[in-house]
Amino acid sequence: MVDGPFSTVDVSESDGVVTITLDRPEKYNAMNDEVMLDLSRAFDEIALDRSIDAVVVTGAGEDAFSAGADIGQYAGPAEDHDPMQRDRQELFYEMYRKPYECHAPVVAKINGYCVGGGLILAMYCDVRVAVEDAQFAVPVTDIGQIPTGGSNRRAVELVGEAKAKELVLTAGYIDAPEAERIGLVNHAVPAEELDDAVDGIVSGIRDTGRGAVKNSKRAINAAVEAETSAEAREIEADLWWDQFASEERRTLVDEFNE
Repeated sequence: MVDGPFSTVDVSESDGVVTITLDRPEKYNAMNDEVMLDLSRAFDEIALDRSIDAVVVTGAGEDAFSAGADIGQYAGPAEDHDPMQRDRQELFYEMYRKPYECHAPVVAKINGYCVGGGLILAMYCDVRVAVEDAQFAVPVTDIGQIPTGGSNRRAVELVGEAKAKELVLTAGYIDAPEAERIGLVNHAVPAEELDDAVDGIVSGIRDTGRGAVKNSKRAINAAVEAETSAEAREIEADLWWDQFASEERRTLVDEFNE
């Protein structure tokens, strides 16, 4: 059970599914240090509960998943912030990876603007579903910065080098249908269909072998991040044998054959 306490996110659990809601609608769910610490604590608690099958991350209100970082945290000359800024960036990188490394699949339910740090968070989720009028951008060059949090590599993994460069270098916005076309999101749906679309994905995850789902996520992550194909294959083989030896596999095979 995920207990908190949390001050900037709302966390609820129902039948093995945890929903994390960024809860600063008056700030378009902008992500400051407090939000990042709350998110980190929430995912740390989820990591300790293997009964959780899936996690949904979304934003409060109807305007934004998250409009990104609170820019005020970056004002002023660099010497005013060192080493604080370095520590903050390391904290942010560790937090952004937590959905990616979570044992349970994580679905980003994108209900509006998904910008900057909010987009980084969504990119580290396993599946992204967005309303059709959602807007996506990495506008950091507009404020004289570059993307951080490991997002440069992650963006290239998702959309390729050319599109990643276009998004970053122009600081331009794209809508959800375009984000779906280039592979940034899995599905762009009308607003009235968002709940059903996410529920359908979560149900699909939970209707399969739960251990197999979690080991498959680990194998796919290894395929993306391993330094060599041989290393990825070794991890995949170990996970395959672990799953093959499981009671879940034996039960599901028997049920299939009946």
